[in-house]
Amino acid sequence: MAVQSDMIVEILGKHDNRIDALIMILQDIQNIYHYLPEEAIRFVSERLDIPFSQVYEVATFYRSFSLVPRGDHEIKVCLGTACHLRGAPRILENFERELGVRCGETTPNKQFTLETVNCVGVCALAPLVVVDDDYYGNSTASAVKGILSKYSRK
Repeated sequence: MAVQSDMIVEILGKHDNRIDALIMILQDIQNIYHYLPEEAIRFVSERLDIPFSQVYEVATFYRSFSLVPRGDHEIKVCLGTACHLRGAPRILENFERELGVRCGETTPNKQFTLETVNCVGVCALAPLVVVDDDYYGNSTASAVKGILSKYSRK
């Protein structure tokens, strides 16, 4: 996917081309491309007149940023203590089986990226699955197909 510089210029303008808004700028770019293309990082570096290495450092420091293409939908299975004890590993296995990918991978059609998190902070809802911004508390391994059906392209 080619980077559209006019979109990045618009994002930079939205943040008044401020260096102190770098994280927000990178978040906006990732929201469009589902990752941070190297070309976009270089463009931001040039436009903000800061070294490429500095922008790259920010992009690689925060786990929420990705330098490889991600799926349209991000699935996160919580493996914190409460979730783990209540069956989260089986839920993760079912997602891997249904999607045909391992944890940390993206489906070939770029529809889903599967990840784990250590704790989401809502242990009362354990085990928890988060898809994009939707929370599925008290999840079960048998609920995986139903969750995926809500996000699958027809």
